[in-house]
Amino acid sequence: MVTKRETPEQTSPADGGRPRLLLLDGHSMAFRAFFALPVEKFGTSTGQSTNAVYGFASMLVKLLRDEEPTHVAVAWDLSGPTFRDEVYEGYKGGRSETPPEFPSQVPLTQDLMRLIGVTNLSAPGFEADDVIATLAHQGGAAGMEVLIASGDRDAFQLVTEDCTVLYPGKSLSDLRRMDPDAVQDKYGVSPERYRDLAALVGEKADNLPGVPGVGPKTAAKWIQKFGSLEELVTRADEVPGKAGQNFRDHLDDVLRNQRLNKLVTDVALDAGVAELALGEADRAGIDALFDNLEFASNLRERLYAVIRSGRDEAEGAGDGEPVEGFEVDVTAAGTGQVAVWLAEHAAAGALTERAPAGLAVEGVWGQGTGRVDALAVTVPSGASLLVDPTLLDAADTEALAAFLADADRPKVVHEYKGALLALGAHGWSLGGVVSDSALAAYLAQPGQRRFDLADLCRKYLGRELEEDTDGAQMTLDLGEEGGSGRGHALAVRAAATRDLAGVLAAELDKRGGTHLLHEVELPLVDVLARLERAGIAADREYLEGLQGEFAAAARGAVERAHEIVGREFNLGSPKQLQQVLFEDLELPKTKKIKSGYTTDADALAWLATQTDSELPGVLLHHRDQTKLRTTVEGLLKTVGDDGRIHTTFNQTVAATGRLSSTDPNLQNIPVRTDVGRRIRRAFVVGAGFEELLTADYSQIELRIMAHLSGEKALIDAFNSGYDFHAQMASQVFGIAVQEVDGEARSKIKAMSYGLAYGLSAYGLSQQLGIEPAEAKKLMEDYFASFGGVRDYLNEVVDQARKVGYTETILGRRRYLPDLTSDNRQRREMAERMALNAPIQGSAADIIKVAMLQVDAALTEGGFASRVLLQVHDELVVEVAPGEREAVENLVTHEMGSAYDLRVPLGVSVGSGQNWHDAAH
Repeated sequence: MVTKRETPEQTSPADGGRPRLLLLDGHSMAFRAFFALPVEKFGTSTGQSTNAVYGFASMLVKLLRDEEPTHVAVAWDLSGPTFRDEVYEGYKGGRSETPPEFPSQVPLTQDLMRLIGVTNLSAPGFEADDVIATLAHQGGAAGMEVLIASGDRDAFQLVTEDCTVLYPGKSLSDLRRMDPDAVQDKYGVSPERYRDLAALVGEKADNLPGVPGVGPKTAAKWIQKFGSLEELVTRADEVPGKAGQNFRDHLDDVLRNQRLNKLVTDVALDAGVAELALGEADRAGIDALFDNLEFASNLRERLYAVIRSGRDEAEGAGDGEPVEGFEVDVTAAGTGQVAVWLAEHAAAGALTERAPAGLAVEGVWGQGTGRVDALAVTVPSGASLLVDPTLLDAADTEALAAFLADADRPKVVHEYKGALLALGAHGWSLGGVVSDSALAAYLAQPGQRRFDLADLCRKYLGRELEEDTDGAQMTLDLGEEGGSGRGHALAVRAAATRDLAGVLAAELDKRGGTHLLHEVELPLVDVLARLERAGIAADREYLEGLQGEFAAAARGAVERAHEIVGREFNLGSPKQLQQVLFEDLELPKTKKIKSGYTTDADALAWLATQTDSELPGVLLHHRDQTKLRTTVEGLLKTVGDDGRIHTTFNQTVAATGRLSSTDPNLQNIPVRTDVGRRIRRAFVVGAGFEELLTADYSQIELRIMAHLSGEKALIDAFNSGYDFHAQMASQVFGIAVQEVDGEARSKIKAMSYGLAYGLSAYGLSQQLGIEPAEAKKLMEDYFASFGGVRDYLNEVVDQARKVGYTETILGRRRYLPDLTSDNRQRREMAERMALNAPIQGSAADIIKVAMLQVDAALTEGGFASRVLLQVHDELVVEVAPGEREAVENLVTHEMGSAYDLRVPLGVSVGSGQNWHDAAH
């Protein structure tokens, strides 16, 4: 049970208190989340917006943690009319149009609630408020404490000593407790009279006009004087002044408002409060949904900390009850004991690939280096060795180094590259690794975003890992058999890794991923570790100059903006920008949002084309320069003492198989903009080397699409000798290649790549800035010329729907259970993934094979040149003196022969003293 922050008036049900019913107004809170989080920063690679789902889930996590409800439900509005629309035709008329990114997130949020164990409820003809009022009434009658999370003030009429409204404040995490005293203090009336006050004041959001000139203070004063709205109406002639006359003139509106404001407490529902007990969560379902929505792991961790998990999380554990824990017989080795233990339990021949040792390393790693604080080795018998590197004598060190390096003594590890870096920093090598449980799990379920050992043990073994019990630093108590709590936990991790590797090996055999693990991903770990250790040289002085230049440009943009407007204002404040753009300068209104009119980048770009004002362009320039300054600052912080930047490559992040890069992310430095190219100038050839060489694949996604579809016209376009996109435009538009202009070429290029990424007609229209109808016609014309592509794309989705997955040319699978989902949004999202995964995934496979071949050829050829980076489809090589021509030939050959497609794998090569000059 999670410890709860208690307020004086609350008691926790966990402490023997009465049941606590939590009711959430679904659309109200989802809209709050939508407008609180920027939609442009929350979305999947397939275009599904996720800010409302993420924000709603975050709010629910906080509520479950802080309030510990025993019963939970979310009430949702339905799209049809309610009884209030029948009473008043203008009810809720004039509301702003719902943002197009919002509706598709509602069913996703409802799915998440169901998976968590929370009941979703709605009722035809009624609003969510009425559902909540009915449940609150039932809960009070049943002796429950009731909490209502809603941004609708109508809920205040439900407040009693036993019912509190949690009303959103300025942020998602700010929920104010509106009990009877809080309502009285805020509005000057008791909760039972709040409906009277609202009837007088009106509600703009519901299109309910109140009495002109009468605000909450005047309304409260009248109610205090007369006691109720009914009495006020009876004695209407006693209300003096203009306000009194307005009241009498608008009495019908007030009475109508009062009728409409009243919440219904006897709606017929599919479930009563007794059936709203918080259920067991479907952890596997949550994982799948979070993976599809591409949520970061921190939200998942916070959610799992507060929800109950059912038996379903033990999927893969086999028959019978899940086994709790792991059996290990731990020896915490002191000086002189490591060699003895290894000779007894892990001698040559004692371990096999089917019965390997489990290895767990405690320490830190990243940016090409690491540190080992302790390590554990567990053999199939359960015997486990704990080692503190600081306590080893010469014989122990030699024996341990020999064991770790021995390719004939098989080992399994979780997060192989981290162990390589940490051990390598101590001068130890690591050989004989036959599985990495994180990589194996990634190949089995590439859509997952999290491959934590504890989670994998629950899912595949049905077991719980032992929690660490003391501080952040590993300590081993050599005076006691078994070591300290953390020492024992490390031995358990080694045992868990070993057991997990066996289960995952069987899983990969079923899913066709064994070859990828052993022939691609595991060998690549060693290559990536060497890339990270090497890093790439950076020109610090040049970066500092760029930083100053971008900072000065940002300041100049601020000054120019102030000159244009004639006063100072905060360029980073949306509220102040709205005032300046739409009120002071009276520019055309952009898309309506909750806080006014949007001032995002798209809106500013639109304003720049619609008006003669210089300001939108200046604001965009300020944002660009500020972002670039931040990028350069981030790079400067990562330059090591050796003058090189050591990024970290991740193999288990992108579901398509692509590598990603962090600390810093070198894959997001733009290459097609002048500024991006200037940043690339900062990456230079290092001391002792002659130049940098870059080699990348030309149009690899389209070549793969030609290969997979077998479309003859597409294959011929590659073999025509003409510019590929111009040749394709020629066929689509029925004109000679020489007549294809830049606009036609750009449209076809966007179309071709868009199809490779699962782009819809609407998405294409947004990308090209054309009407959806024109984009649809363009797509139809494209398919008329390249029908094989259309047939292939249709077949990919149909086949994936039948078997449940897509597959790359090397057999990398992407499982998409949502292809058969009843939820349209989830189904369409899965269809876009099905279109995208085989092409992007095949490109990822090919560049990985190319890396392995290039690295092996350089090693076998005795070259001093080395690969430094892989960025998307590009390799960056640091060339040693005198090796330029041979390395170029080697790289071109190995990359070009990585896979035999129906069209050639085009490889472009360039060289220079820095990354920019090496471009081609």
